This record gives sequence, C-alpha cells and structure tokens, in this order.
Amino acid sequence: MSKYSTQILAIGFLAVVIAVAILAPLLPIADPVAMDVLNRHAGFSARHWLGGDEFGRDTLSRIIFGARASLSVSMIAALLGGTVGVILGLIGGYFRGWLEILAMRPLDIILSFPPMLLALLTVALIGPGTETLTVLLAILFVPAYARVTYGEVLSVRTLEYVEAARALGHRSGRILFRTILPNVIGPILVQFSLVVASCILLESGLSFLGLGVVPPDSSWGVMIRGARPYMYQAPMQLVWPCVALILTIYSINRVCDLLRDRLDPKASVPTFQSPSRFRSLRNRPLRIDPPSIAEGKRLEVKDLVVEISTPGGVIRALDGVSLSVEPGQTVALVGESGSGKSMTGLAIMQLLPSRIGRIADGRVLYSPGDRDKAHTIDLSQVPAEKFRSYRGREIGMVFQEPMACLNPVYTIGFQLEEALLVQREMTRDCARRQAEEELRRVGIPDPARRLDEYPHQLSGGMRQRVAIAIALCGRPKLLIADEPTTALDVTVQAQILTLLDVIRKEQAIGMIFITHNLGVVAEVADRVVVMYCGQPVEQGTVDEIFYNPRHPYTRGLLASVPRDDESDDDSATQLISIPGAVPSPTALPPGCRFAPRCVHAVDDCNRGVPLIEAVNDGHEVRCIRWRDI
Repeated sequence: MSKYSTQILAIGFLAVVIAVAILAPLLPIADPVAMDVLNRHAGFSARHWLGGDEFGRDTLSRIIFGARASLSVSMIAALLGGTVGVILGLIGGYFRGWLEILAMRPLDIILSFPPMLLALLTVALIGPGTETLTVLLAILFVPAYARVTYGEVLSVRTLEYVEAARALGHRSGRILFRTILPNVIGPILVQFSLVVASCILLESGLSFLGLGVVPPDSSWGVMIRGARPYMYQAPMQLVWPCVALILTIYSINRVCDLLRDRLDPKASVPTFQSPSRFRSLRNRPLRIDPPSIAEGKRLEVKDLVVEISTPGGVIRALDGVSLSVEPGQTVALVGESGSGKSMTGLAIMQLLPSRIGRIADGRVLYSPGDRDKAHTIDLSQVPAEKFRSYRGREIGMVFQEPMACLNPVYTIGFQLEEALLVQREMTRDCARRQAEEELRRVGIPDPARRLDEYPHQLSGGMRQRVAIAIALCGRPKLLIADEPTTALDVTVQAQILTLLDVIRKEQAIGMIFITHNLGVVAEVADRVVVMYCGQPVEQGTVDEIFYNPRHPYTRGLLASVPRDDESDDDSATQLISIPGAVPSPTALPPGCRFAPRCVHAVDDCNRGVPLIEAVNDGHEVRCIRWRDI
C-alpha cells in the first residue's frame, strides 16, 4: 500500500473517531456506566458487539466515550499549551534580551521535571480528574511549542520582509502576528498534531495509574487498567482499548506526515499526487539503439524534455533542448528567470527534484575522452545510483551561491579533503596537501591558513573560488557554472571570470556557463544558446548572436542592455524593455511561446509551436518570421 493510500485511510479513520466521539451522547448505544454484574465478561452478542467488561458494562460504548474523554483532554491541552507556547516563543525570538530570558528560561524548569514526577506532585496537591489532567498536559507541552516557535522566529526575524514591515512603521504586535506568525505556522501545526498524539498516550498512561480520568467515567487508560487483572480470563477486553489507542495514534502520525509534506516549503514531493502519475514519472523506456555523438564533441544534448509533477499537473520544464559543447569551448545559456537555464544544468547532472522530476525524452550524450564514438555514454540512461561515478570525476558543477553549497559547520580544508577522498584514491595526509594546492590553483592567498577557516570567515569572492576548487577536485572534463558571479561585485566578478577562462584553456575543459548577464556572455562565451520558456529560441556563435540576432526575443534582450558606444543623444541611449512577462508553465500559449510579447507576431504564430530552423551553418532560430524581421 502506498504512502498516499495510508494517509487517506488514516484521515478517514481519524475523522470517524472524532465524529463518533462528538456524537457519542446521541448514538443508539448502551450507557457506558450501566453495570450488569451477572454478565461480567460477556462475549460478543447483538446487545454487546464487543462484549462486556469486568462489571458487565458495554465495551463498545466505553471505547466510544473513552475516545470522547481522551480526544477532548488531548485537544484542549494541545490548544492551551500551543497558545501559551507560541506566544512565549514569538516574544523570546523576536525581542531577545531580557524578554527572551523571562519568556524562555522558566520553561527550562518545566523541562527539568520528569513528567510522571510532575503529575504525581500535581495530583497530590489538586487531586485527580479530567480538569487537572488537561491543565497538567498543557503545562508539560508549553516548552515544546515555545522552542519550535522560538527557533523558527530566530531564522526569519532579520529577513527582508520583516525589515520592510519595521520600515513601514508597523507595531511589534502586528509584525509578530501578521508578518512572522504566518511564515512559521507550518512547523507549529505539525507540532500541534504531534502533541495531540503525545497527550493521548500520556492521558492513557496517567489514567492507567489512577492519576487521570476518575472511574466510572471511561477512558482508554481506565479500560486498560480495569482489564489488566483479567487478561487471562478475558483477553479481548484488554485488546480492544489497546487497538483503539494504537490505530488512533498511528492515524495522527500519518496526518503529521501529511501536514509536514503539505506545509513544509522545502518538501520535495507534492501531496495528493495519484500513484499512477508517480509511476509515469519514474518509468522511462530504455533506448536500445547505441548512442552516437558528433565528432569532436564533449557533450551533445538532443531534444531534451524534462517533466515536473506539481499539484496542478505535470509541466514541461524543458521542451526540446539541444546543444553541444566541445573540449575547451564555453557555451552560454542566457534568458530571463524561469527560462530553463538552470534546469538544463540540473538535468545533465541528474539533480532534478527527487520523485517529481524526470527526463521524459531526449538524450544527453557524453564522450569521456578523445576516443571513438563507441565510448559515447547516454547520461540520461544511466541509473541514479551509478551516476555518482560521473559527478565530480567527469562533470563538475559550480552553483550560484557559494554560501549555500559550502557547509557552514565544516572548515574549508575538511570540505576540500572530503571531495578529494571521494574523487581520488589518496590518504588523508595527501588529501590535506592536495587541498592546499587546489586553493593555490584558484588564486586564494595563504592557502595553508585558509584550510582551517570556515566559510563565513571568507569573502564572497573567496568562497566562490573555494566552490570552484571543490568542483575541480575530480579533474572533470566538463564544468557547469550556474551564474557563479551573480552575487559578486564587478571587480571580483572579473577575477572569477578570468579564473574560469584560464582553467578552461589550460585543461581543455568544456564549459556550460549559465547567466542572464549578456555582458558576461560577450566576455567568456564561444557559443550562445538563448532560452525562453524551456526552449532554445536561438543559438549560434557570440558574433552571430550579438551582431546578427534573428529572433525577436534575442533582440529584446540585447536592446535592454546599456551600450558604451552610443551617442550622447538621449533617444539613442534609451533602453528598451520587453513588454509583458514570462507565461506560467501551466498556461503556455498554443503556438510560439514568445508570441504574446512579440511586436512582430501574426496569426500564424499562434498555430503550432515553430520548429528550429538553420539560418546558416551553426546559427539556428525558432521563429517563422525570422526572414522578414
């Protein structure tokens, strides 16, 4: 049974339990406290569907009313504890200082008491009962809520949207409950469902010990306590409340999983996906024809199609991407955000989102060396568990933000040594010496000292150099650089570009350079692939793209870039923006995807997706009107 089937069953079971517990007084069932001593431990019958207990009371009605007691105590306790805990966590995490001490330090006192010892102390002072148990459980779980909320608030309190709310003059209360709380509510709701499950268990345990629900009122813990002395004479009377307890806790845990998947923005699997859709995403027929790459090419992508499964349906993130890279050549992928540049790099590296992304069609042909075509490998057919041997050794990748790909808790040296030990066979001492040499190769001064420093101790440019060094540890023959200079200032950007260019020429590395900066493209690229909505719309050499663009989108991109050689006339230096916005991948135009934004569009542009056409040798364009414009 799949994960989603069990979640649906768990939701259904939990809904039935809650509904029966709420409607228990209205249901046509026996009085749960009415005793029939002459029919003690009665067997199954039309009158007693689950038999009778040690006093002849109907077991089914006591289980139903027991659910009413257990769920009401747990829900109320979870809500009370959550309300207090969330408020304390918000105050402590946002204001810090002495308010943090007042809000959070008393909770450490509660945590220092064992729950059972605190329960015994409370019952001794107040006496057992449902109200006492509810307050006790609420107090016990206030620290859990507070700590979860406190940690989440600390992670968002300095983010831009919170600073913007402060800049607008909002009061602290509004910022806490209208700005911060909605952004941290996901983990709190998951914590609520976990607390409800824990409260049910604690209520049952305390009632079993006589510290909770007081007989003759029913609860599952009271029922287990009453059935235990007769477990050999009437074992089913012990089994039924245990089964109810187990199934309810299991169902709540499954709902917790569902809430986590639904509310966690980093969750990789969309919820409520049909199993058939997942099967279609996982399974792709293997090609039986041998791969063949063009002579002199390091990488050749042919008609690549990538599908991503979303709650709204399956979308094509890439649709017919074709490109090639030669040894020592740089191919730049350019386009607006959402055009598919980074997705192309992730597809080549088989780093698509787990379980929801797949290569649906096309080929990724790779030649590992200067050998004949028989050694060509179709990377799209390599199983995921075997693809690790290609990452780092054959293909390296440099990501956009080095602080996100460098582990902040490990030193630079440790991370370089780890990469070297994985990619090459060497001892730890050799890896240490080689790590220093790798830092020296990428131009980091005093590399021996930098090995013992952490990522936060380095500047942005130095962190990017470290990321490049890690990507090159396995001496890859192809490097994918995903906007490696975006977050850097102009001077450091130039240094990184020069470094990549030197490495490419010295080692004859083929490079795919992903960027939206056409100025960078002009400086580093040999060929350019212009992408829009997951499709290449034009590709050719740098000179052809910059001086003889044929696609309206390419022309729009170039027109939006300031030029140094324009005259002083304001009309000549005025930048032109492309009208409109990139369409959603779930609502693409029926024909040319750029047609809604194109000033040259005609009716024929909306009658089918245009094919890629050759302008000349090596220059291709996807536009039916390229000859006219």
